[in-house]
Amino acid sequence: MTAAAQGFEAVFGRPAKRLAEAPGRVNLIGEHTDYSGGYVLPTAIPQKTRIEIAPRDDGLVRIATTNVDGGAHLSFRAGEEARRGLWIDYVQGITAVLRQRGVAVPGFDARIASTVPLGSGLSSSASLLVALARALRAMLDLTIDDVDIARIAHAAEHDFVGAPVGTMDQMAASLADENTALFLDTRTLAFERIPLPAQAELLVINSGVAHQHASGDYKTRRAECERAAAALGVPQLRDVDAAAEPRIASLPPPLDRRARHVVTENARVLAAVAAIRAGDLGRLGELFDASHRSMRDDFEVSVPEIDDLVESARAQPDVFGARLTGGGFGGSIVALVKRGSATKVGRAVVDAYARVPGRRATVLVGGLVP
Repeated sequence: MTAAAQGFEAVFGRPAKRLAEAPGRVNLIGEHTDYSGGYVLPTAIPQKTRIEIAPRDDGLVRIATTNVDGGAHLSFRAGEEARRGLWIDYVQGITAVLRQRGVAVPGFDARIASTVPLGSGLSSSASLLVALARALRAMLDLTIDDVDIARIAHAAEHDFVGAPVGTMDQMAASLADENTALFLDTRTLAFERIPLPAQAELLVINSGVAHQHASGDYKTRRAECERAAAALGVPQLRDVDAAAEPRIASLPPPLDRRARHVVTENARVLAAVAAIRAGDLGRLGELFDASHRSMRDDFEVSVPEIDDLVESARAQPDVFGARLTGGGFGGSIVALVKRGSATKVGRAVVDAYARVPGRRATVLVGGLVP
């Protein structure tokens, strides 16, 4: 066992002073709407990022992690942050944003341990960013609330790391819990926690196909949404509703499809909130299914492996609905299933997926969790 795997004191030769953590998230519905100012509905998952931290007096920042192959120990000097294209950029992003806000960030040692799978579409990066911001808040006695923590984390990922993400992931990592759905207006950051239906449970399955927010496909989709909004004469696609369908249809492809997805997805989030409040699981499942079709056909961010997982889940009698969750181009699916049936459904879906050579899916939430 390496020193990094043994704990903070084994790595740095002294005890940690503070401990902070933040969860990953699964988005129930509302995909690719956040950077258009729209609505989202995530919830927290049990997997978390945990950070132990202690200050230094020499300005050096030393980071250890067991979660990234080939880079367990990296360092930089506070105030000399420079993007490297490595995982430590997320740490540098937080310290850089805090300094821009007038916080005197000293050197520190930190150990990162996360159970949120990388590239799974469950916001491992936001979990890391929020956990680190919380650790520094505690270490430095900063008066920063949880919404500010999310704003700092978003600025670190968007501006420093260079991933064109919206605000949903960071807000979910900072504000969501496992018992409620976080109904969030990403334009105003107004939010409400809505209890999840007691008659159902969530099943999250990782396809094994990794994705990256900083990749070209994600950036392309965001740029297409911005071009569609400009063509429709609005600041963001949030400002377009279903009544504008003829105008959306007149846009050149693929802008027509991108706009149609965002506009209809915003409407689906609002309908999903109403369905949860009414306890209408059938309707909520229909919305999951419609969301996946829209992401597959209009937004074109699904892949065959994800489509197969969704179809396999939907074929199970105890499943109300299933969809791709996260940014797409791989990652995970989320299914709404009858309470008590997640283990059985998860086994059936994973086994069916494995019939294709080279495929291996993993249940992350809901049953059969390793």
